[in-house]
Amino acid sequence: MGEILVVGSKVKAYIKSKGCSTAGDTMEALSKAVEGLLNRAVERCKANNHGTVKPRDL
Repeated sequence: MGEILVVGSKVKAYIKSKGCSTAGDTMEALSKAVEGLLNRAVERCKANNHGTVKPRDL
């Protein structure tokens, strides 16, 4: 398992507030999705010749 990039307790609380439970492997899957989103944002940032990832890069 790689580094977890999301706050598990916050995600679980959010999901619970919507009336659902969280499976044990959800944090890892969500972290991988976030990592992919961030990697694409970094690529876009670099492609546009700026050094700060901004909301528009997401």
